Amino acid sequence: MYFPYPLLVLVSYFSLPSLSFPFSNGTISNRPAIASNFPDPAFLEVDNTFYAFSTTSGKRNVPIATSPSFTANWTILGNHDALPKLPDWTTGDIWAPSITRLPSNGLFILYFSGIAGASGSNHCVGAATSRTITGPFLPHPTPLVCDLKAGGAIDASPFHNPISGTLYLTWKVDGSSLGGGGPCGNADSSHSTPLQIAPLDPRTGTSFRGPATTLLDRDPDTDGPLIEAPSLAYYAPEKLYILFFSSHCFNTVFYDTKYAVSRQILGPYVKAKEPLLVSGGFGGRLKSPGGAEVSPDAGRIMFHADREAGDASVREMWVGELRVREGVVTI
Repeated sequence: MYFPYPLLVLVSYFSLPSLSFPFSNGTISNRPAIASNFPDPAFLEVDNTFYAFSTTSGKRNVPIATSPSFTANWTILGNHDALPKLPDWTTGDIWAPSITRLPSNGLFILYFSGIAGASGSNHCVGAATSRTITGPFLPHPTPLVCDLKAGGAIDASPFHNPISGTLYLTWKVDGSSLGGGGPCGNADSSHSTPLQIAPLDPRTGTSFRGPATTLLDRDPDTDGPLIEAPSLAYYAPEKLYILFFSSHCFNTVFYDTKYAVSRQILGPYVKAKEPLLVSGGFGGRLKSPGGAEVSPDAGRIMFHADREAGDASVREMWVGELRVREGVVTI
């Protein structure tokens, strides 16, 4: 089988003016933090406890897990569902939830993706609110991002910019859902799948205060039919914005985690020349690692990987600690 990049990648290099590339070690767990289906995980720390949320699994729209330390001792909260009631605009599974807490009032905002009922296949991004981290979150009646002509939207992730104090939302324009063949669409490269960002109202987190900007789009030669799952961080010691994302189809062995960097939040972003995480990495333990969420300071990463190579029916949750030195991200 042909692989478009080396199977073991511990460090990624890129070209960016004024940055150099020495090696720096990060860490990853020796085994899955959750050894059951917990895909597209996102996390938030509240009162010295870490909370993780995942794509629909079992009969729960949004499962929750907790840990006192992030690196170990993760426990799924039984049958608890963070989003037990869905908004009328969507039916079926919920994809790739992400969460933030508004500094102004302590309100928790859960962003999620669901299939727009009228479309049958295109996703839109919604938002739900709760006064407690475990919910139940109450969904807003209308989607937050839903351009069905472009393919819809998926994989929303919030980011508080520590420089300006602005709350942003990032997401993928889901052009690959418009067709084009292949295991997840767009094999003919006929559609764009850009990662976009827009500022949110800091008082509500459920409406925008400005237009969307494209941060990055796929390179068909290196990214396959799509890029997705954006997660933005700011590494303060080097004044560097780091955009993490996945490329290729999630249900293939080529699915991976990459990153790009910029001196400005709106870009331009320069992609690393090699992925951060790939199938076969870390002694063969990882299989299709992607759907990652990174802490705002670029210190922690959470992602899923297939239990069996090429089989996305069980995507286990992994955690790791990142290191950044002169623009190089390692795990």
